[in-house]
Amino acid sequence: MKRLLLRSATAFAAAALTAGALATTAQAAPAAPNDGDPALTDVYIWATDVNLREQPTTDSNVLAVRSTYWLDAVCQKQGQTVNDPAVGTNNWWTAVQEFAGSDIAWVNNLYLRGGEKIEGVPDC
Repeated sequence: MKRLLLRSATAFAAAALTAGALATTAQAAPAAPNDGDPALTDVYIWATDVNLREQPTTDSNVLAVRSTYWLDAVCQKQGQTVNDPAVGTNNWWTAVQEFAGSDIAWVNNLYLRGGEKIEGVPDC
């Protein structure tokens, strides 16, 4: 019985530490700057080293790499399915541009705050 209590206490402590670590890594997005296009929805890349691509597929050229970054969303559509074991699976991609203006690039919605399909971003 003593051994069972010790194992239970150890498992509970490990779960609490894991939950605490997850809580500290899931940070809220900083407020969006006010310099984006007011006609477009601002989207936030929550991850680091996210590829912005020429087309909604991982086979297309990388145009830029961004980390924890705000962009203007132009539209979204289904493209190649991306499976990231740490994050999940999604086939929705959003066409984005820099606030100061840039070429259109595509980012998979896995790496944007807002879920599988982002509310407020029209379909392409």
